[in-house]
Amino acid sequence: MEAFARNLGQKFEPEVRHHLAKVYTCLGATTLAATAGGVLHMQNILQAGLITGLGSFGLILALHFWRDDGKNFNTRFAMLLAFGFCSGQILGPLLQYVAYVNPQIIITALVGTLVVFASLTFSALLAERGKFIFLGGLLISILNTMAIVSLVNLFFNSYLVQQGQLYIGLGVMGAFVLYDTQAIIEKCRMGNKDCIQHSLDLFFDLVNMFRKLLVLLTQKEERQRQRKRND
Repeated sequence: MEAFARNLGQKFEPEVRHHLAKVYTCLGATTLAATAGGVLHMQNILQAGLITGLGSFGLILALHFWRDDGKNFNTRFAMLLAFGFCSGQILGPLLQYVAYVNPQIIITALVGTLVVFASLTFSALLAERGKFIFLGGLLISILNTMAIVSLVNLFFNSYLVQQGQLYIGLGVMGAFVLYDTQAIIEKCRMGNKDCIQHSLDLFFDLVNMFRKLLVLLTQKEERQRQRKRND
């Protein structure tokens, strides 16, 4: 860790290191807010349903159009935490179902997501400058293609296509961590120090990765149980 910290100190300017610290602090706080939202839903304490969906959409629009001006950090940070909480509420029904199948899956998916996210983040930080920036256009193209395939698959309902979408989507989210991390660094160097928006980009990657891992692990558990019943 000392070598890693020393390497970062030599690789990045002080303002970049300070910005990254703020980004990951905001990301951690948003993740905790999402955890609180998910736990409250699972415990049947608060289940806002449609309200959280509409709230998430409104908060995303607000954060997008209400840009950082150096004076509105606290307000935008509160909006970011609220979005994280709503995201946890939206994940609530899936978490409840997974807990019904096997609660251990949630822990496994969470640990797996954090390990993969941290590994990819360190890779992006230690890689050559701009090495993964080229991924941006490619990843957007893949997401667009997947969206079209999903629409077409509504008529065919192919299981293989659905599984392919999950695995490819998981890989795409991992690649987005590499791209977004290096993009944040370059944006900071060009003067864009909106840590709220940058942490939101990484939060999207983290949540989508977690969701896809949950689904894949749950499907695996269900297949194993089905095989046991058949035997």
